[in-house]
Amino acid sequence: MDREWNDSQPIYRQLRDRVVAMILDGVLKEGDPLPSVRVVAAEYRVNPLTVLKGYQQLVESRRGRGMFINTGARNLLLQGERQKFLAEEWPRVHATIQRLGLNAEELLNGDAPRQSTEPEQEKPKS
Repeated sequence: MDREWNDSQPIYRQLRDRVVAMILDGVLKEGDPLPSVRVVAAEYRVNPLTVLKGYQQLVESRRGRGMFINTGARNLLLQGERQKFLAEEWPRVHATIQRLGLNAEELLNGDAPRQSTEPEQEKPKS
């Protein structure tokens, strides 16, 4: 996990987002153990309660054994992250696409639009 924090969100939220990304990327799977709250708190120099709050929605605690990724967590997280993207990020992305005049082919192929200073010439019909 990245050790840098930013000031735009609370640390527990950033920690949660990092764990969510690891789950969605398949780095952590359902039933996998998470690093202990104490280890993460010491490593990142944050309060253990901050780590616990970040873990809260993602894990099940097994007394004496630690915290593990909840069964079904990936599907729930995927659904929630999709909704969050469509509600919060997509409108900005869509507005930028419109403003730049990009089309679907350019976006899907990752091609930069080709701009020519010469007028287009008609191609002969075959």
